[in-house]
Amino acid sequence: MRNKNGFYAALAVPGVLWLLLLFIVPFYAVLAIAMGKLDRLFEVPVAVWNPFEWSSSNVINVWRDLFGSTSFAGPILLRTILYVAIAALLCLVIGYPAAYFVARFSGRRKGLFLILLIAPFWISYMMRMLAWVDLLQTGGYANKALSWFGISAVNWLGGKSVTVILGLVYGYIPYLILVLFAGLDRIDPALIEAGRDLGLGRVRTFVRITLPMSRQPIATGLLITVLPMLGDYYTNQLMSGAASTSMIGNLIQGQLGTPGLEGQGAVLSLLLLLVLLIPMIYYVVTTNRSSQVAS
Repeated sequence: MRNKNGFYAALAVPGVLWLLLLFIVPFYAVLAIAMGKLDRLFEVPVAVWNPFEWSSSNVINVWRDLFGSTSFAGPILLRTILYVAIAALLCLVIGYPAAYFVARFSGRRKGLFLILLIAPFWISYMMRMLAWVDLLQTGGYANKALSWFGISAVNWLGGKSVTVILGLVYGYIPYLILVLFAGLDRIDPALIEAGRDLGLGRVRTFVRITLPMSRQPIATGLLITVLPMLGDYYTNQLMSGAASTSMIGNLIQGQLGTPGLEGQGAVLSLLLLLVLLIPMIYYVVTTNRSSQVAS
């Protein structure tokens, strides 16, 4: 038994080393900068590796920026939450029917539809956003389509919130669709047929059987979609670039690139990480509870 346990422990060593080198060490480096000091002469952060010598000045400054009387980061945080909430809801409204169709009604063409769903992952996120910019520019196809109905050209890339939200939806909806498909495809068709045999119509069968059994895939898909959205900065930068639509990721990027503010940017990064850990922990706990109940 000891030899077997030692064998499995040895298998875990590469993963542990990978986690240590690529997460724990960089995380502590960011923490050392966030709780470190500022070289006033050269306006560069000084990392403090000893926890007993840490300073809370950067944390205090970030707190004032977020919730102080002269707060400018607070509205950005609220805007980010609003954008992400709307984008996640749109992803669910658009992605669930698509995943449901592929899982239930695609038949022999299921493989083809799966390839079409996975195809966006073969193209880099930057290229997909650049294609979106080409579509929405003044002389792009979106304005050409509007001109057919007598509508004048719209400056979609001139700091519009709707453009940023649609960009987030376009960029992250494939993740949600794939997760939903995997969950819906695992639902036993016999359960749906049993509901129909008991007199339930299509709508009531969906509401009482399919939808409850797809709650876990919905939660998983939303988690995978929302987490990167919260830290996204490239979409807003490319689709708008205006201060009126800036998100928390843009604020962090700006502070990390501004001399003297790198420490505050590190604090904001850690705060965002803490916020992201809350839904992750909740998801793990609820998943464990549901698996225990099922067993």
